[in-house]
Order: sequence, then structure tokens, then C-alpha cells
Amino acid sequence: MKIYLDVCCLCRPFDDQKSHRIRMETEAVTAILARCTNDWILVGSEVIEYEIAAIIDNERMKNVQNLLKISKEWIEIKKDISERAREYHSWGIDTFDSIHIACAEYAKATFLTTDDILIKVIMKHRDKITTHIKNPVPWFMEVIENGD
Repeated sequence: MKIYLDVCCLCRPFDDQKSHRIRMETEAVTAILARCTNDWILVGSEVIEYEIAAIIDNERMKNVQNLLKISKEWIEIKKDISERAREYHSWGIDTFDSIHIACAEYAKATFLTTDDILIKVIMKHRDKITTHIKNPVPWFMEVIENGD
């Protein structure tokens, strides 16, 4: 199974854990990353690397970069990915998210994000997209219940 975690997911273990939702998302992301060190494939990309490099808190940036090191597949931004990202952008999705989704789709990976607004926009266009996009908590629970 291939997994593409957006930067919000990769940062989740380093967020303030006071919120119940954040703790649940952290647990799901941590469990997913653990599976990616074994039998699943974490997909990384140039855009993830670029976005992580922009994190202001140096310690947080290094922690997130360390998580990305378990990536077993790497996506470079190519013309076809950029063109597909432009289509997502035309739906009202921001530039980084558009590129992330295009990278996940190119890799044939499940795209996980904690961004509810992004998930809502994608759901309006689900017939035009070939990759699954979900929050890590319900997605991981579904995978556990139904098997890989």
C-alpha cells in the first residue's frame, strides 16, 4: 500500500497535543508511519521537501525531515504533474495542496490530510480524481477493520 502524507500530517506528532482531535490524528499518523517502516510505502516528493524547509521552528523542521526519511518512493515534479495540479488549482485548491494531490495521484497512493476544507472541496470533484483522499483517523480505522 502506498501512502502520501501531506505536511500537516507529517507535522501532527509535533503539534500541541491538548486537543482530542490532534491526539487522535497523531496516533493515526504515528501508526501509519510505523507501517511505512515495514510493509507500506511512504511516498515523498519535492513539494513536501520544499514545504518542510519553510518551517520556521528549526527543531520542528528537523523532526519532520526525519519522518520523511522513511520514504521509499520519491516524486519529482514533472510537466504532467504540474498540469494536473493546475486543474486542481482551478477547483479552488491552493498551489501546494494541488501539487501534493497530483503527486499522490501520480504515485497511485492514498493521500492523507488533516485539512477538512481540502477534503470537502475534493469530495465535490470525486468523480474527476483517481486517488483516495481522507483524514488519517477514519482512513486508518477503516483499513484496520477491513484489512490492508
